[in-house]
Amino acid sequence: MEAIADRIQAAAKKRNRAKEAFDRADAELRDLLVEGRAGGIGPSELSRLTGFTREWVAKIAPDPRRQAAIQRRLDENAAKNASES
Repeated sequence: MEAIADRIQAAAKKRNRAKEAFDRADAELRDLLVEGRAGGIGPSELSRLTGFTREWVAKIAPDPRRQAAIQRRLDENAAKNASES
């Protein structure tokens, strides 16, 4: 019984290390996708480079010009709502 417990603990530690490594690599890739979009690379090209779907890339790294417009509208609506209250 003790041998299986040791193996389970070792496997759990191995899994945690792998998850931490994956999370770091995923964060790096997401940052690079955002940087690429800001640099003018389109989601189709980023999709080809990563093997991910175009939709996933667009979700992770939306068009920065579009994001700025959306944020501007949200800010305007918030200001309008605050003045009406």
